[in-house]
Amino acid sequence: MKDSNIGKRIIILGPSGSGKSTFSRKLHDLLSLPLIHLDNIWWKEDKTHITRKQFDQKLEEILQGEKWIIDGDYSRTYEVRFKACDTVIFLDYDKKSCLAGISERIGKKREDIPWIEDKLDPGLVELINNYEAKNRPIIYQLMEKYPDKRAIIFKDRNQARQWLKDLAQC
Repeated sequence: MKDSNIGKRIIILGPSGSGKSTFSRKLHDLLSLPLIHLDNIWWKEDKTHITRKQFDQKLEEILQGEKWIIDGDYSRTYEVRFKACDTVIFLDYDKKSCLAGISERIGKKREDIPWIEDKLDPGLVELINNYEAKNRPIIYQLMEKYPDKRAIIFKDRNQARQWLKDLAQC
């Protein structure tokens, strides 16, 4: 693939169920940049997680790398990732799309979490329902605060698919 000018330190943000992991895998396939799923760092197979301190240390190590795609929302780490990246891709999808996204993945093996979800997680539903009021404004504020970062915003899955398709043709 030719140089796409997209950058080499990319973060993918968006609500649960927006398809961050699917999008990031496709982008990884196109750009051959190392791909890190934050859920695989935070979560253990038994659905417990590491400490925040351990997570922050691992994230800091990753951010020191020359190139990467980091998939995951983890709002408390938005700013540190904004500072380190050169490109932000925001899957700014509506609730309905994201709720469908978390429903569709039940029972499917995924590489971004270390278990198979067997039922709808009420915690994820709550995150989606609160995302527009809680997380979305923070992301837009950070885009304004860091205007040197390339920001790519998709409002629906079709826009994101078309962009990936266009990128593949570069």
